[in-house]
Amino acid sequence: MTHLLFSYGTLRLPAVQAEVFGGPVASEPDAVIGHVLGEVLIEDPRVVELSGSDVHPMLLPSDDPGAAVDGLVLRLDDRQLAAADDYEVAAYRRVKVPLRSGRTAWVYALA
Repeated sequence: MTHLLFSYGTLRLPAVQAEVFGGPVASEPDAVIGHVLGEVLIEDPRVVELSGSDVHPMLLPSDDPGAAVDGLVLRLDDRQLAAADDYEVAAYRRVKVPLRSGRTAWVYALA
């Protein structure tokens, strides 16, 4: 099964994709609507080492009708989606969101 996962942060990075998924994954640009970006401090040393930063973006809901966050829609299989879940820290939870393209995708948002 193919899963759509919207990434606005470190899962877009080639080094992170290589480590988490075993290599690059198919993706295309899109945007999640009704949200803005915040920040979260990451304390997991593995995630900090892979991403190169202890501050990661955090998707937050917004009442602003024009709010949108640009990123990439990753096309993942079941194993890759499970690997993404393992990579993300407890500050995030995976939820479905509407995209500008009209599709719906999983995304990691504030837990």
